[in-house]
Amino acid sequence: MRSTDPYEPDLGKHTVVFEPDTPAAVVQQTLDRIAAEQHTNQFGPQRHALLFAPGEYKADLNLGFYTQVAGLGLLPDDTSIAGHIRVEADWLAQDGDPGNTGNGTQNFWRAAENLAVTVPDGEVERWAVSQASPYRRMHLRGPIQLWNGSDGWASGGLIADSRIDGVVESGTQQQFLTRNSELTQGWSGANWNMVFVGTEGAPPHRFPDPAHTTIDRTPLIREKPFLHRADDGEYRVFVPGLRSATRGPSWTRGEQPGRSVSLREFFVAKPEDPASSINAALAAGRHVLFTPGIYELSEPVVVTRPGTVLLGLGLATLIPVHGTAALRVSDVDGVTIAGLLVDAGPSRSPVLVEVGTPGCTARHTADPVLLSDLFVRVGGAGAGAADVSLAIHSNDVLADHLWLWRADHGDGVGWEVNPADHGLVVHGHDVTVYGLFVEHYQRENVLWHGERGRTYFFQNELPYDPPDNTTWPGFPAYAVADSVRDHRGWGLGSYCYFLTNPRVSTDRAFAVPDAPEVALHGVVTVSLGGGVGAIRHMVNDVGPQVDQARPVSHLASYPQA
Repeated sequence: MRSTDPYEPDLGKHTVVFEPDTPAAVVQQTLDRIAAEQHTNQFGPQRHALLFAPGEYKADLNLGFYTQVAGLGLLPDDTSIAGHIRVEADWLAQDGDPGNTGNGTQNFWRAAENLAVTVPDGEVERWAVSQASPYRRMHLRGPIQLWNGSDGWASGGLIADSRIDGVVESGTQQQFLTRNSELTQGWSGANWNMVFVGTEGAPPHRFPDPAHTTIDRTPLIREKPFLHRADDGEYRVFVPGLRSATRGPSWTRGEQPGRSVSLREFFVAKPEDPASSINAALAAGRHVLFTPGIYELSEPVVVTRPGTVLLGLGLATLIPVHGTAALRVSDVDGVTIAGLLVDAGPSRSPVLVEVGTPGCTARHTADPVLLSDLFVRVGGAGAGAADVSLAIHSNDVLADHLWLWRADHGDGVGWEVNPADHGLVVHGHDVTVYGLFVEHYQRENVLWHGERGRTYFFQNELPYDPPDNTTWPGFPAYAVADSVRDHRGWGLGSYCYFLTNPRVSTDRAFAVPDAPEVALHGVVTVSLGGGVGAIRHMVNDVGPQVDQARPVSHLASYPQA
């Protein structure tokens, strides 16, 4: 098993580290080259991490697919960029379809983290993204637009643990989650579902007019770990501590709770490493840093040691090739899985990511498992199949930004080509999810069996491709088992777009038991495309049908007051 030199680590051939004395022209040429390669590369194999050592830079990056840009300071303000870290909604128009001008609905799989960005006077930052594109632990000195700023649209995103010193304009952004951030100049705009949790400067709760769902404090959270470089040059991973009842970012008021772990204690994995080598490192007590690339796994990566950190750089991607899981976590305290994309393989997997074991009962209230920026995909990059994308058996798990996606476009896509039953299945009790994006699964997209589940923001599209209502009898998007007595959700949206057969319908988007401690707040249903298909009710038998005549409907709460 190879060791890691924490002062001169090999972070892989697709990781670039910029220094303050790197000539500005070299920085910009590198950014431009990678941006051009990744601009339209939606399902390509390339992965990149662009890391900036603490210091000051001038740069303009149009962030493309499978690219993570991040600072290596302990605080965002340690690494300052004058210019832009932006995402434009322009590439789909390049296919010659004028209707795709400004379409950001496929701007997936990219990340900006742990940087301070100063926008030039009179200019605005643009972050026109949809799923799996976190803007995390950022300090933006200037205004930001969450769509292309003119005639386009985008479909969902996340701002977390950030400070923005300018107005946030959501424009035609369809839905968005902002968590534990500070908006010094406030927020402008609303569409279907804008959710704010523990955010200073958030608009007041007024759902549905406008569609702002605002929760004053984040009940319990542990922020995503990040790679940083200490003053003496040692690379370390900072693992934030657990915080409760919080508002605002974790880093703006002095010392951050948490621990800093030398990279010496990590196995720095490369795409050519077999799963057996990764598992040997885990068994020997090491954490794992996955460098950018695609990892074909002949067996699951198995985590058994409490407190283990699995951290991906550059959207590192795991693929099980023999119909197994990609990741299995034992029922232990404090494990973190962050910054990883999991692809289903060609042989059908019963489950792709599994936390805990069926029937486990241990409690982890003092040190819960964290899943952060974890994305799971079935199809799109090629044919794949899985029964369940993510199964949570352990109690007290925290999830912070999940996108679980049965592909609706790309390669290997079709009703019988990329089969997948459920995105998320929860058996554990006291599981909390912030930012739950789950789309296109063939049965219930979310199926929740555990007690006291909490969801803060849910975005869903039902499958586009059901042949008919005999083949697909109209499963709800989000179903809570009849046995559950306590479940809550805030800011929940489900949409239909039955493109294969517009006559298809479903009876309800949300199915929950009628119990005193079960309640949903801020619910929206949409029939996309001006009414392609119908959802007859919103929650159980409550809420009006959405269809061509009424494409959008809001419900302030269920049960209704």
